[in-house]
Amino acid sequence: MKYVSIFMIAFFCFAGQASAQVDAISQYFDQYIDDDRFTVVYISSRMFKLFAKASDEDSDDEEERAVKQAIKDLKGLRILTTEETPRKFYEEAKAKINTKGYEVLMTVKSKGDDDVEFLIKENDDVIEELLLLVGGDESFVMMSFVGKINLEQLSKLSDSMDFDGLEHLEELEKN
Repeated sequence: MKYVSIFMIAFFCFAGQASAQVDAISQYFDQYIDDDRFTVVYISSRMFKLFAKASDEDSDDEEERAVKQAIKDLKGLRILTTEETPRKFYEEAKAKINTKGYEVLMTVKSKGDDDVEFLIKENDDVIEELLLLVGGDESFVMMSFVGKINLEQLSKLSDSMDFDGLEHLEELEKN
């Protein structure tokens, strides 16, 4: 579960995911949605909209406004995880999910530990998709954000949170 925490930080650095699509990620997720071996989490766009509405429109809290702006265009979050034959499911996901249109943000491979991949699909300054794949001897995790996140908004969010680990967003905005 340590990768879920890392992913959440990465989400606020690089977030987003493409609008509702019938793609390999959706198909892979749907294949195991009713499988008892998996823990499945789905958060709909409606939940993100409700969260954004719950914050006070006229709030003076800069962090609250930045979070609201960052999540307003999220379409959903899907998490699929299992501890049963995790390496098998990781390899299967890698084989079934076409990642040609993605850019690798980070890959971590270490002998005897989990393999981790962060991938994004981007259009101009808007990240449309963020995908996390984790596989090892103990767990398999596929986490997918759907929506559109503007890097400028993420930069404002990181400024409002005063989180030093997100300074490189300004460099991403320039590219």
